Amino acid sequence: MDFVHSIGVLVIQHLQNNYRECHDFLSFMSTVGDPRNIFSVYFPLWFHLSHNVGTKMIWVAVIGDWFNLIFKWILFGQRPYWWVQETHFYRNNSFPYLEQFPITCETGPGSPSGHAMGSSSVWYVMITSALNFTRPSSSATSVFRLLRSGLWMAFWVIQISVCISRVFIATHFPHQVILGLLAGMLVAAVFDHIPSVYSANLKVYLQTNVFLFCIAVCFYLLLKLMDIDLLWSVTKAKKWCANPEWIHLDTTPFAGLFRNLGALFGLGLAVNSEMFTQSCKGKNGYKTRFKLMCVTATLTCLQLYDFIKIPTHTEVLFYILSFCKSASVPLGVVAVIPYCVHLLVGDEDRKLA
Repeated sequence: MDFVHSIGVLVIQHLQNNYRECHDFLSFMSTVGDPRNIFSVYFPLWFHLSHNVGTKMIWVAVIGDWFNLIFKWILFGQRPYWWVQETHFYRNNSFPYLEQFPITCETGPGSPSGHAMGSSSVWYVMITSALNFTRPSSSATSVFRLLRSGLWMAFWVIQISVCISRVFIATHFPHQVILGLLAGMLVAAVFDHIPSVYSANLKVYLQTNVFLFCIAVCFYLLLKLMDIDLLWSVTKAKKWCANPEWIHLDTTPFAGLFRNLGALFGLGLAVNSEMFTQSCKGKNGYKTRFKLMCVTATLTCLQLYDFIKIPTHTEVLFYILSFCKSASVPLGVVAVIPYCVHLLVGDEDRKLA
């Protein structure tokens, strides 16, 4: 693997040396690929357009990120910014210089890329769903083909940009983002054949949460008994990150696990709640004005919600609060905010009557 890593380092150096003027754009694309945007941006927009697409998006994001965690623990992927400091591949200790940025110092193992996997899976869901909505009659086939080509071209431009951005900031090797890109598309494609998630009851959500948590913890403890520390990457990140302030607890493997389990649990509570039934499933749920009001209110609330920071001085407390905060997002998007809008619209209708 050292040879593959060395080729990756050459690619990173080429990008950093020749495309420095694209730094702001690449940093933005790395943010676009951040899995956390799935819950705070993509999911609210799509859920109120189509409940099935929004529900599928959460399932794809959560299951995909869970597989990403397991693969990272199995593959023990290095990250460029610490590999160049520890490898014996280069002679005379003349290791190459890689510039680090505030978003470089991810603390989990590097393979496959979580950003590339999360971004490709969710954008695959969005593109295929958009094409299903616009599937034409026989008279409009040529227009549909043009639209399909345009959407898939946009998909690849976005995904390639996200992958390049992760390589540029030296947090991933090229082969890691390619693996993440393909794995994300595979997970999303599999969910095309699992329609049962659209009508899952709360019991299914709870069972899935318990299953995913138990498998991850048992896998961690099993390897721990074999003297394999699955948190080895956190130690390396803290040692070789250029600025200790760039190390964030929310990038650790268990932080992502609790964040995703919280989101799935919150969605299960929301779609099986009376508030969801009365608002989104009621007569207002089919009105365009209601949907626009829900989207506007939801995005506004979530942007404000991001200002609430979880204390990081105690790791266990951080994980618990991260679970609760993540659960509250789909609960608010699906049930609480639409119900409040439903009451507001209902009052306005009564006044007009």
